[in-house]
Amino acid sequence: MGDLRKLTASFVVSGPCGVAVRDRLKHLTAQDEVVLRAVGEHQGALASGDLKLRCTDGLEHGADSWAARKRELTGVSSSRIAGAITKATHDQWALARRCQAAHIQNLKAGIRTLRHRLSLPLGAPGTKRAAGGYRSKSEWFRKSRRLAALEARHTAAVADWQAGRVRVVRGGKRLLNTRHHLTEARLTEDEWRERWEAERWFLAADGESGKRFGNETIRVTDTGEVSIKLPAPLAHLANARHGRYTLTARIAFAHRGAEWADRIEANRAVAYRIHLDTQRGRWCLTASWQRPVVQTIPLETARAQGMVGVDTNADHFAAYRLDRHGNPIGDPHHFFYDLSGTAGHRDAQIRHALTRLINWAKCAGVAAIGIEDLDFTAEKTREKHGRRKRFRQLISGMPTGKLKARLVSMAAEQGLSIVAVDPAYTSMWGAQHWQKPLTTPRRKMSRHDAAGIAIGRRALGHPVRRRTAPPPHDQSDRAGHRTAQAAPGNRGREETRPPTTDRPPGGPPPNGKRKREPSASNTVRDAPSTHRWVQDSLMWTG
Repeated sequence: MGDLRKLTASFVVSGPCGVAVRDRLKHLTAQDEVVLRAVGEHQGALASGDLKLRCTDGLEHGADSWAARKRELTGVSSSRIAGAITKATHDQWALARRCQAAHIQNLKAGIRTLRHRLSLPLGAPGTKRAAGGYRSKSEWFRKSRRLAALEARHTAAVADWQAGRVRVVRGGKRLLNTRHHLTEARLTEDEWRERWEAERWFLAADGESGKRFGNETIRVTDTGEVSIKLPAPLAHLANARHGRYTLTARIAFAHRGAEWADRIEANRAVAYRIHLDTQRGRWCLTASWQRPVVQTIPLETARAQGMVGVDTNADHFAAYRLDRHGNPIGDPHHFFYDLSGTAGHRDAQIRHALTRLINWAKCAGVAAIGIEDLDFTAEKTREKHGRRKRFRQLISGMPTGKLKARLVSMAAEQGLSIVAVDPAYTSMWGAQHWQKPLTTPRRKMSRHDAAGIAIGRRALGHPVRRRTAPPPHDQSDRAGHRTAQAAPGNRGREETRPPTTDRPPGGPPPNGKRKREPSASNTVRDAPSTHRWVQDSLMWTG
């Protein structure tokens, strides 16, 4: 037991603090598209220049430089557009900074693993927590060269971190590299150029409380009319008063439309973003706003009505319902999804699987869902798993971050809480204690189903292992507690448990008859003799 790591306590995950809804801009005219493209290209160029200045400032950035950048942008756009651009720039720089720190940590982990394995003799066996030595001299040599390369990358990354240098690609590094692989991507140069330019546009505006309909730059009325405040150089394209352009499209949010309507009628802040899906040729508008943080219920309240334990896998969720005492109820449930294909397809598959899971949990009558607090950051490195490339691809394809965010948001809408538990040993202990006992001719238990039970029990505060048999020494309590499930404060924990019958111990049956006649013994015994054995007197012969 000394090798087991200490488990972290379970906790109720905080609810969502923001909402985003989307709708298509249908029936746009040719002039509408010309205006949208012109505004997006103009403001995108401003955003690119502002990001360059922010990256140049590095750690020397301050309030004065921020004000100077905003004044410069105001002259070629407007004060509100300048504020939105500089805010987006700061967010992008901060994100790049966090990614840089995560990259340094990954390099440290790889270097540490390589140094450990290179220090071991060739062919040395490994353990569950650390890999062994390399199998051949050639592999040892190649890994020593990789160690030198990682150390050089780490030195350069640390130098950039200390100097405040970040590297950001507006439009995305992946799309930029696609330019060199157009044949594999099945794109022409013109198609790639259109997608690249669309990704670099800037058509967004932050909301303002107290302003008409919650936004002055991109305004959406209660009737669905969309209008845009044009920047100063493009004011000649306006078709409405005060330098505004009104689109012919109408917006009607099908999802959370009533909540959005309540906000704009009260002139509360709503942020908007317009973007072009070049693959489908569709213009879309996304509305987002902040909402009060959903107050999480106490952990004991979440456990009061039982729990649904969910084990996350590469192709399905394995869920099991448990009562508040940690006893499994019914049969396991599986919710499948397919993570192959495009990012949009994967996202839709996750949403559909979560919808089915939440609906089933709601019908089961529980108040919370228990799920592992997964983080595969340290598990994706080549150095840890070596040749197990398929396993690395498997865990890399599991969208743990997006999954947690979507589950929390979707469960909050149904009044369910999410309890996060430590993922250590759930699969191993679940299979050890629950897979075989619950397997019947009509119920097939997999390792993932048993892990769902282990997760649910840990979320409920119970140990993973099920109730054990009484200890030795005449089946009494002299060897310790009778059960591993009863809490220390429960009365009768150390007492002899009564038999599960319809009468008290030693009492007569309610009907005066035995429920079952005594069965005949299979042991062969001699028939009892009816004669009494008497020793005869000694006989003397002469």
